Amino acid sequence: MSLPAEPLLEASGVSCGYGDIQVLRDVRVRVWPGRLTALLGSNGAGKTTTLRALSGLNQVTAGSVRLLGQDVTRLPPSDRARLGLGYVMEGKRLFHRRTVEENLLLGGYVMGRGGDGWGGLGRRRALRQRAETMYERFTVLGERRRSRAGELSGGQQQMLALAQALMAQPRVLLLDEPSGGLAPIIVAQVLEIVAELTADGLGVLLVEQAAESAIRIADHVTVLDVGHVVIDKPASAIADVSELQHAYLGGLRKRPPAPAS
Repeated sequence: MSLPAEPLLEASGVSCGYGDIQVLRDVRVRVWPGRLTALLGSNGAGKTTTLRALSGLNQVTAGSVRLLGQDVTRLPPSDRARLGLGYVMEGKRLFHRRTVEENLLLGGYVMGRGGDGWGGLGRRRALRQRAETMYERFTVLGERRRSRAGELSGGQQQMLALAQALMAQPRVLLLDEPSGGLAPIIVAQVLEIVAELTADGLGVLLVEQAAESAIRIADHVTVLDVGHVVIDKPASAIADVSELQHAYLGGLRKRPPAPAS
């Protein structure tokens, strides 16, 4: 399947880090409408740092970030959210003492693009209608709408985190390890939902350790190794997972010759 010419989100030549520690070097990542890009790599490769740079949580020291054709490199996270960037962080960051429904409404309010707070009765009605849409997509949340988020299972909390981000109607969604800590059968369910999100034109950037599962639902694959992009190609062009394992183990970097036996 060919990709649209213009990405919704693009990082070009991005370098970024933490203080004096540089993590990313000349990174390029693209997300297209109605497509899923899988961002893969071993632990410490720079995947989460890439998401933080795209969202504005980490300052980019070189390169640029463009969202919906606009340069957002210097914009704060709140402005990027209003433009249509959603971010589901690793670890299911929820308001655990709030109910499922309160979490959804807060997601629409905190990250909404209108900039007008609750916006009166019409705005509140719109948010509640949007919450009903989330209950249709995530039926278990509808069944547990009055439960506190902290009372949900791990899989249910991950679905709530996804639904909460979708309440703001983002154009691009960043997902950091949505399968983390979940049983394999729940992982399959969560990734199936993630794949379905692109059907409405949403662009998704998925960071995932389960490489084989991610490739199955991805349209494009970008692999990081020690802050560098070592693979950037359509998912259909990935021969098999051994190609990714080769990259994870640093096989694409020059190694000294083995000593003579």
